[in-house]
Amino acid sequence: MRVTLSGLCSSLVGIGLARFAYTPLIPALIAAEWFPPGRAAYLGAANLAGYLAGALLARPIAARIRAATVLRAMMVLATTAFFACATPRSFVWYFVWRFAAGVSGGTLMALAAPTVMPHVPPSRRGLAGGVIFTGVGLGIAASGTLVPLLLRMGLVETWCGLGVVALALTVLAWGGWPEQPTGPALSSVRVDHRPGLALGALYVEYGLDAAGLVPHMVFLVDFVARGLGRGLAVGASYWVVFGLGAMIGPVLAGQLADRIGFARAVRLALLVQTAAVATLVVTAGPMALFVSSAVIGALVPGIVPLVLGRVHELIPGDPHRQAAAWSVTTVAFALGQAGAGYGFSFLYAHTGSYAALFAIAAVTLGTALVIDLAVALVSAIRSRRHA
Repeated sequence: MRVTLSGLCSSLVGIGLARFAYTPLIPALIAAEWFPPGRAAYLGAANLAGYLAGALLARPIAARIRAATVLRAMMVLATTAFFACATPRSFVWYFVWRFAAGVSGGTLMALAAPTVMPHVPPSRRGLAGGVIFTGVGLGIAASGTLVPLLLRMGLVETWCGLGVVALALTVLAWGGWPEQPTGPALSSVRVDHRPGLALGALYVEYGLDAAGLVPHMVFLVDFVARGLGRGLAVGASYWVVFGLGAMIGPVLAGQLADRIGFARAVRLALLVQTAAVATLVVTAGPMALFVSSAVIGALVPGIVPLVLGRVHELIPGDPHRQAAAWSVTTVAFALGQAGAGYGFSFLYAHTGSYAALFAIAAVTLGTALVIDLAVALVSAIRSRRHA
């Protein structure tokens, strides 16, 4: 359906390109002496901070302005940011536009799916959701293949080329947005939201999960290209692997949850993520890089439907409370990403150690798993006492 295509384009532009296309650009920006390594990393973190702002502002804005108008404006903003970064200017200029690109991504992620889903037949909503989130992986894969090709012409041409792609996708999505979105996710109704132990823990786990994914999302290409001395082409190839994983991750994660339940699926995802990140602390061989890139790539978007399903399990039959809980969960993820983005950028700027980044990320993901297991144990003990 046309509305689903618009949702796909929004995630492709707002997340797949506006955020992830910057990762394979970092080594080129440093090599061209547009920015030193530390500042290049901080610019990546600026996008994560903008994503947090977008996630926080999305619902209040959509309560006052039609969601279709907001979505169109955010895609235009993301497109403009590419062209604004096409020439070497001051760090502040770049910071503002990378932040603006993050705002667009956070807003699009928070509003696109809730705007589209009420206009999709119930029997096709699972497929539609998978298609929308697949846009993230398509953007990552496209950036990993397109950026190295464009860089042969130069950095200015690369930024402009990405802007042209984003503009084409914005035009393609423009007429597909429903003009009268409905659904609890866009409701301005105030909901008394008091999370229980399991839901509160899920917020914390999701925030920690977001933090643990940052080294792969921001530093992977630079780690391979400069840290390992293998060049931008090899670094970009692992980014393509990351993107291919992201393309199939949501579908595979959903199928897994259908078989073993969302609670177990979230737990298993945290375990696999911890192992995949920790692997790069021990070895950076081609196979380890391939597996780690594919697994983390799959679970960056794949964790989203798992946590969403878990929220619905914990709050059954109440769409308004589910929407309120999902809003808090989205903000927790954005907060974890933004905080970790600046923390890891600061650490890298002062130490230059990639191993430290991956080690801390693995511990962070492991902590989320421990919290989940502890809550499950407490819940089991309470159930036995009540029985």
